[in-house]
Amino acid sequence: MADPSHAASTRPDADVPRREGAADRLAQMIRIPTVSAEYAARGATPFEEFVALLAELYPRVHDSLEVERITDLGLLYRWRGRSDASPVVLMAHYDVVPADETDGWTRRPFDGVVADGWVHGRGALDDKGPLLVILEAVEDLLATGFTPARDVYVSFGGNEETFGDAARAIALTLRERGIVPWLVVDEGGAVVDSPLPFVKGRAAMIGVGEKGVATFRIEAQGDGGHASAPRGTTAIGRIAAAVDRLGPGTFPPRVTTAIARMLETFAGRATGASLLLLRVLAVARPLTARVFAGLEGEPAALVRTTIAATLLDGGSAANVLPARASATLNVRILPGETVAGTLARIRRRIRDRKVEVEVLEGSDPSPESPVDGPAFAAVAASAQVAYPDALPAPYLMMQASDARHFHRFSPAVYRFAPLEMSAAQRASIHGVDERVEVASLERGRDFHVALIANLTEHS
Repeated sequence: MADPSHAASTRPDADVPRREGAADRLAQMIRIPTVSAEYAARGATPFEEFVALLAELYPRVHDSLEVERITDLGLLYRWRGRSDASPVVLMAHYDVVPADETDGWTRRPFDGVVADGWVHGRGALDDKGPLLVILEAVEDLLATGFTPARDVYVSFGGNEETFGDAARAIALTLRERGIVPWLVVDEGGAVVDSPLPFVKGRAAMIGVGEKGVATFRIEAQGDGGHASAPRGTTAIGRIAAAVDRLGPGTFPPRVTTAIARMLETFAGRATGASLLLLRVLAVARPLTARVFAGLEGEPAALVRTTIAATLLDGGSAANVLPARASATLNVRILPGETVAGTLARIRRRIRDRKVEVEVLEGSDPSPESPVDGPAFAAVAASAQVAYPDALPAPYLMMQASDARHFHRFSPAVYRFAPLEMSAAQRASIHGVDERVEVASLERGRDFHVALIANLTEHS
C-alpha cells in the first residue's frame, strides 16, 4: 500500500478557516423530504427546493463553479483548476429513503433537530451529511481564493436510493466528453471503532469496490378457493418453502482480494495474539471465509452473496386461498459472481418448477480499485489529516452506490464518507434515529479540504 505520510505532511488545511453553522445547514437540508421512493406522490417540488437551498447556503460555490443540470435530478459542478487533465470527482446523493415516525423515532425524522452536539433526522448519514461536508470544504477554500491543481467535479444525484439514472447520466456525460477522472470518491466506508470483533482501535474504512445488487421476484400460482378446504400446496406455501430454501448457505463464502488486503492492513497495527490471527487470516482464505461466515452480520456479508426477502404479496381476504403469491428478494452479489449466475443458482436452490424467478433489476459487482497507487494514498492521507488515530484500510462495500457508474472508465473509484459512525449509527441508516455528530461534520469537512488542497497537477 502506498505510504500516505508524505502527502499529509504539509497540512494546508490548517490555514483554511471554517465557516460556522454547518450543523444548522444540514438541519435545513434534512427538513426537505427528498424521498425518491415517493417521487410519484410528492412530485418534484422537494427536490427543486433542495437544489434552491444549496444555492442559498453556498453562494461562493454557485458563483464560482459551473453548474449543470444532468437529467431532472442530477447536479454537476465544475471547479476549474490549473489543469483540466485527469480531474477529481466528489460524489454524494441528496435523496433519502422513506421514514415513518411511528416506527419509534425519538425525534421526528424530517424535523432536522440539532441537540446536544448531534444533528438528527433522515439523511444525516445517508447521504446529506457527506454531501454537506463536500460543499463546506469547497466554500471555505473558495473564501481563501484557492484554486485546485486540477479540475474538481462535484456530482450530486437525486435518485440513488431508487437506482435512478441521474448519476449514470452524469458519468456517461463525462465519458462522452473524454473526461477520465484520476480519482472518484463517493459514499461508502466511514471511520469506525473496532471494525472486526478481533481488531482493536479505529479505522477509516475505504471501499475499493462494491458488491453487485439485484432485485428478484419469485412467484407461484395455486388453486384459489375457500380457505375452509385447502388442497395440496398453496401458492403461499410454495413461496414460503422457496424463501426458506434460500438461507445463508445458498452461496458459499469466499474471501476477495479487498478483504485479504484489509486483513493485511490490520495486521500491521496489531500485536500479540491478534497479530498472529490476522496474519493467518490474511493468507488462509478458505479458513477466513468460514470464520467470517460464522460471525454472521457484517463480517459474513463481506464474504458471501446475501439474499434477503424484503416484500411478500398474496391473498385478498382472511378466508380466501390466493391463486397467486410472490416474494421480492434483495440480493447483494460478491465480486467474481454475476447477476445471471446468481439467478441460475437461486433457481437450482428453490427446486420447484411451479415457482418462477425473474430479475426485476440488477447490476454486476464492480471491479476493485488499486490500493497501492497515488489515488488511494491521497484518500488515505486526507483521512489521517481529519482522523489522525484512524488507520486507513481497504474493504469491500456491501451496499450499492452511484460510484459504480464510473467504474466502466475510471481506474480509481473509492467509497468513503469521512464521518464517524458507531455500530448503532450504521444500523440507523435506512432505520430509525439516524443522526450525525457535529464534530464529525467538521472533521469530514477537513478531509475534503486536505484532499483538494493536496492535489498536484500530475498523477
